[in-house]
Amino acid sequence: MAKKSLLSLLLLLACLLTYAQQPDAAGLKQLKHDQDTLQVLSEDIFSGKGDDGRERAKDAFIPMLVRALKTKYSFRFPFDSLKTIAIKYPQDSAFRIFTWALERENGFYRHFGAIQMNTADGQLKLFPLFDASDYITNPDTISDNKSWMGCLYYNIIHRHYFNQEFYTLFGWDANNPRSQKKIVEMLTFKNGAPVFGGPFFSFAEDSTPKPTRNRFIIEYKKESTATLNYNKELDMIVYDHLISETNEPMKKFTYVSDMDYEGFKWQAGKWMHVNKIFHDAIPMGKGAPTPQPLDQKKKIMTQPKSAEDYEQTPKKPATKKKQ
Repeated sequence: MAKKSLLSLLLLLACLLTYAQQPDAAGLKQLKHDQDTLQVLSEDIFSGKGDDGRERAKDAFIPMLVRALKTKYSFRFPFDSLKTIAIKYPQDSAFRIFTWALERENGFYRHFGAIQMNTADGQLKLFPLFDASDYITNPDTISDNKSWMGCLYYNIIHRHYFNQEFYTLFGWDANNPRSQKKIVEMLTFKNGAPVFGGPFFSFAEDSTPKPTRNRFIIEYKKESTATLNYNKELDMIVYDHLISETNEPMKKFTYVSDMDYEGFKWQAGKWMHVNKIFHDAIPMGKGAPTPQPLDQKKKIMTQPKSAEDYEQTPKKPATKKKQ
């Protein structure tokens, strides 16, 4: 208990130090101005007219974001008006990840992103993320920021083991017109640079052990929903068991949930597979959030909701048309 209390105190002190330095008045004014421009561009990336319009917005957004982040202590500025850009922090605030997506008219997606490190002197240290998923034939690989499995990150879990920091990333890939994906992978840093993936997803305790995976991916039907997220109450990663609704297991776009759950538990520096999590272990409407918009046409890609969230959201009254 004493060790846990000390660790909690150290983490609290680290968080306090993280927010000790802020942009000065001139820097804050510039960041607010840049944010207004970025907000317009980000909305055009998301819903601009045609491929050309969205591409132009993307081409303008990236250098503008880099310019804004060059402002000293920009890490402290939340950019919270950028509703179509996912910005996620780990518990220790060592960095933050920006991710966003560009949808093409053919229904396929390309992802963009960057990791901004939390530097002591407030200077910018940035790792751009280059989506190479269209060219990666084997997704079970270890890669760097130049060969990134593009997605929108919706959660980060921080673990400390043997003097090393491990960050488990949860991402959603809208993929194509027929299927979508969810990805869980480990982010570590080697010599200060990001490394995506690694042998951290073990199936050694299964009745029929399978090879350890460098990342774990589920792919399923476009119109369906599926869970893949960290469950705080169970202290586990929980995900839907998927089956082909047409009994065609080779066709991932036919996969749907069968309402059973599997998971991973953190054990000795790895996520160990748990073959079955009973329904009564997960409180109804709580333990297994589904970070996936139900309506693809009206989605806010950085704030996906569960089915329960949609049911509880008050509906807006219909507005009367002017005569």
